[in-house]
Amino acid sequence: MLKKLFPGLFGAGEAAKSREAEPVEYRGYLIVSDPRDTGGQYRVSGYIRKPVTGGETLEHRFERSDVVSGREACDELMVRKAERFIDDVGDDMFTSR
Repeated sequence: MLKKLFPGLFGAGEAAKSREAEPVEYRGYLIVSDPRDTGGQYRVSGYIRKPVTGGETLEHRFERSDVVSGREACDELMVRKAERFIDDVGDDMFTSR
């Protein structure tokens, strides 16, 4: 019974933990929306991944301050902002600064 009332304390199911949307391909990159729930609104965040030779995948965590009221709108905004970021920065996003 307590597991139903407090799922976070007792290891909620994996489905509840997975927020990632289906990847969107853009110019050889994969954009994956993974919004953060901020009390009923969603913060634009996710990953930009790029598969490279040898089966390796480069990954950049993409976080923005934008907050949107709906999950679908958040996913769409994430993709638009990530596309612009890819156009501006390209592979430099994977280098340490």
